[in-house]
Amino acid sequence: MRQFTGHRALLFAAASTAVLTIATGAAAQSAGAPSAADIDEVVVTGTRVPGRTRLDTLVPVDVVTSEALQQRGTTELASQLAVAVPSIAFPRPSLTDGTDSVRPATLRGQGPDQTLVLVNGIRRHVSAQVNTNGTVGRGSAPVDLNAIPSSALDRVEVLRDGASAQYGSDAIAGVINLRLREASSGGGASATYGSYLSSVNLPNAGKKDFTDGKQLTVSAWQGFALGADGFLTVSAEYRDRDYSNRADLNPTAVPQRITGRFGDPESTDWSIYANAGKPLNASWSAYGWAGYQERSALSAASYRNPLTQPTQSVPEIFPDGYLPLIGVDTQDLTANGGVRGQAGGFDIDVSLGYGRNALDYSVHDTINASYGAQSKTDFYAGSVTYDQLVFGIDANRAYEVGLAGPLNVAFGLEARRETYEIGAGEPQSYDRGPVAGKGSASQGYGGFAPSNVLSKNRSNVGVYVDVEGELVENFTASAALRYENYSDFGDTLTGKVAARYDFNPHLAVRGAVSTGFRAPSLQQQYFTQTSITLVPPATPGGPTTFTESGTFPSNSVIGRALGGTDLEPETSVNYSLGTVWRYGGFELTIDAYQINVEDRIILSGLLSGNRTAAAGTNAKIIADLLDSVPGGATSARFFINGVDSKTKGIDIVGRYRWNSADVGRFDFTVAGNINDFKVTRYPTTRTFSSTTVLPQEVDLFDRRERVRFERGVPQWKVNFQTDWSYEAFGVTARTTFYGDTLNAGTPADGSGDVRTGVRGVVDLEGRYTLSNGVVLALGADNLLDTYPKQTPAAFLGSTGGSPYSSFSPFGFNGRFVYGRVSVKW
Repeated sequence: MRQFTGHRALLFAAASTAVLTIATGAAAQSAGAPSAADIDEVVVTGTRVPGRTRLDTLVPVDVVTSEALQQRGTTELASQLAVAVPSIAFPRPSLTDGTDSVRPATLRGQGPDQTLVLVNGIRRHVSAQVNTNGTVGRGSAPVDLNAIPSSALDRVEVLRDGASAQYGSDAIAGVINLRLREASSGGGASATYGSYLSSVNLPNAGKKDFTDGKQLTVSAWQGFALGADGFLTVSAEYRDRDYSNRADLNPTAVPQRITGRFGDPESTDWSIYANAGKPLNASWSAYGWAGYQERSALSAASYRNPLTQPTQSVPEIFPDGYLPLIGVDTQDLTANGGVRGQAGGFDIDVSLGYGRNALDYSVHDTINASYGAQSKTDFYAGSVTYDQLVFGIDANRAYEVGLAGPLNVAFGLEARRETYEIGAGEPQSYDRGPVAGKGSASQGYGGFAPSNVLSKNRSNVGVYVDVEGELVENFTASAALRYENYSDFGDTLTGKVAARYDFNPHLAVRGAVSTGFRAPSLQQQYFTQTSITLVPPATPGGPTTFTESGTFPSNSVIGRALGGTDLEPETSVNYSLGTVWRYGGFELTIDAYQINVEDRIILSGLLSGNRTAAAGTNAKIIADLLDSVPGGATSARFFINGVDSKTKGIDIVGRYRWNSADVGRFDFTVAGNINDFKVTRYPTTRTFSSTTVLPQEVDLFDRRERVRFERGVPQWKVNFQTDWSYEAFGVTARTTFYGDTLNAGTPADGSGDVRTGVRGVVDLEGRYTLSNGVVLALGADNLLDTYPKQTPAAFLGSTGGSPYSSFSPFGFNGRFVYGRVSVKW
């Protein structure tokens, strides 16, 4: 299959635009437009004014319905959102330990933890997983969006604007609000089955045909009445996915063969969610929801070759080498409840919520080489757990104060308690055995040692006030102010002002300026993982020793010896200016933005010493520093504030809806994002402590890390989509164009850089509704079997394990063909 790239992609884009223009023009001349109610959805994100629609908001808000999410092959929520909202990116990394299973999403190119996620308007807990490897979002611990089944959702609202003054920490890039189904009757069920059917030429193996990554998803939901006026909606989902593999031939293996696994992990998960509401009297009602997911995933590390990696090999156990497999078992729990009603003229909402995310790590088909032939081959590697308890009170009231419209005044309080824990693995997963000269700990993923075990918590309280109203005819403005106090780093104050002017019912301009913050997460403050490593003799003929190497808290003894300090919050300033144009069934929004972030928290590069280096050199000074702290270490890294960035971009969303009795209903959408992210400051140092000054400056954030920030996600993305339905038939056709991403190689001159290239990915789905209401669907994601550019042969590596960049915004698995059966009652 020829790749859909280069000039062919650009020609297709031009043709798609032309077809869209002709179709919408013809529609405007010959068909009736839908009603306003058919176009405008009422939103609750970004505004506390009741009844505000997404086209009437002061800042941009996208609304993605449950039906739109589920009209494609993937059943993962994050993947579905990445196609529906151009400013969201969701790469599919591989060979990145636990991040293979808990993958991060980004909004407007910012960090995965710089987007706040709400469920029914209440803050959701983040994942316990810390992304420490070479992925987009390295150093972050964001919300695991895939822990929430899309079948449980009614819709998703995406606020594309800074909102820390309204919602608190993490809302630097924006807010994703997941709205659960609310139904007292009816229900639905769906079963989706698919597989990758792909063909590609690999650098070493040549042409390969793939049929892998088989996936089955079964989901159902049902509404129940609670008395005459309440509801209970229960949703359940089961998903089973086989792994995919695009690893190339390993030329160093004997015999030559494919020894790696590079693709999606093997994964099985099940989820159940319940959402309920019940009036208590004429003024007050109770509500609540709860959800739980269990997920078991198995991904691969790098192949261990006994010929080239003898210190990591035990021929008695694995004479032909081995491929370590990393297991991540996730348990995710959420439960929230509250009451809302009216008192003293105010609409009041009081809520209490709990969330918990726990991950257990294991390693299989591997060894602890320092135990020799006595080594186990399966290890329990430890656990990480994060939980939070959130209490909130919100009050809202509209006042008539002589303005053109009511002045809506909202204020409230949110108190939160967070806990983060690390549990140790079994001894052989982290320890060193009796065999000298061999690497210790479980290869592929070293277990958490007793020195890593911890339990930390903190609390914070935030209060806010938010006013919004039509000041003069057609001119609406809002202002918000929020104060937060954290038990671990102090307080912060953020603010936001926004305004909108409607020239007429069809055209409006809008804009906002806000300050924001993101508190350092407990994971960033306290995550620690060490491994026992071999240290060469300090003197000729001296003994071989072992010390710890790994990630340490910045305020630990080792962290402080290397210049680490207590982490401070990230701060930001957001600017946006946009326009809204609508006429009949047509709508167009254009929003430009700039996001300036200061003191962003990053994971430093690995600082290594060398005992045998000459006195007075950086390597010798660092080695002496690491030796001087309790326990000793050969290398270390830690989280640090210090990166400033500036992002400029534009979001464009155009849509036309056309209803025709003769040919059916058409929904045309063109949506795009242009995003220019620049690192304007990054940390370097020559001072490690008050008594230690290095002769040469140390770069704590090297070129590879800077390029990952700036080019890890596409600088532009455009989506062309047409939805058509007529009687029993329906079709969704989508082409998404992705700009280039760049994964920097080790050479500083850029010769080892890997690009994904400009690519166009076509998705197509057809549906037919039977007389009994059963809907049959057949489709393909990536219909034309498009792949990103391959890694240059010179930098493919000796094992051929990763022929593509993990930064690819649409993955590297090729065509996914699927069928779906669904029904509603």
